[in-house]
Amino acid sequence: MKLFRRYAAALALNLLLVTVAVAQPGLWVAKNEHATVYLFGTVHLLPSDTNWQSPALDKALDESQRLSIEVVDDDSASMQALLMQHGVDLSESLSSKLDEKDRGELEKAAEAAKLPGGVAALERMRPWLAALELTMAPLMEAGLDPSEGVDKLLKARMQQAGKPIDGLETAEKQIRMLADLPEAMQLEFLRESFKDVADGPGKLHELIDAWRNGDTAAIANIEDEDLRKDSPMLYQRLIVERNQAWAKTIAERMQQPGVSFVAVGAGHLAGPDSLQEQLHKLGVKTTRIQN
Repeated sequence: MKLFRRYAAALALNLLLVTVAVAQPGLWVAKNEHATVYLFGTVHLLPSDTNWQSPALDKALDESQRLSIEVVDDDSASMQALLMQHGVDLSESLSSKLDEKDRGELEKAAEAAKLPGGVAALERMRPWLAALELTMAPLMEAGLDPSEGVDKLLKARMQQAGKPIDGLETAEKQIRMLADLPEAMQLEFLRESFKDVADGPGKLHELIDAWRNGDTAAIANIEDEDLRKDSPMLYQRLIVERNQAWAKTIAERMQQPGVSFVAVGAGHLAGPDSLQEQLHKLGVKTTRIQN
């Protein structure tokens, strides 16, 4: 589950199953003499009746003059065009890239995930996109609503307040982090997705319980630890380098007066290479706010 459980989130393509309960996700603040930046961990797909707001979060949002989320150019039309450009292979079918054992596993996974169109719907997809489709399908089947993702709701709130919203990355950059990987690595991700579908939602429940309780140690253990051990190159690219880039953006922003709210996937705010740690290396101290 490691990569696709967390990266499907980053693309809205962490797709997360949350039970109905009051959540207290982690919230941090960085301050200097003229600037304040709040950091908040998000999940990107929620049932509409999940309560995750708090007085501390409301105060931070009301104070903030702008919102930064991972991407803002992820509308349906743009995403569809990018997926067609970077995720479709018209020259070679997906099954032709697999051995007999993997083809059988692909068929079982597509059936277990209740994938619309079955395994045939995956045939023209590159392995990375097929893996995402398999990971997402059972969650969509469970009735989760992309419009209820935390980043989407934060964006709507700030738009209503007339405050500017920007993206830390572009949707194309996020997609190409997977699309530009060697095919052998994409195929390994596809095999991991077979296991994810077979495992069912149990590990997702663990991850969401950790997010809901603001348990960064558990989030790091569930989301990042296996990826860091099993694929250090990919961990460097998808976690460390992105956190370093975001930290640089935030540090530069703190040289100008104002109050900003930065919301990124919860896994980026956990573990030894977290966004907070990258900010610390740049001389920016962050403090956890108790809800």
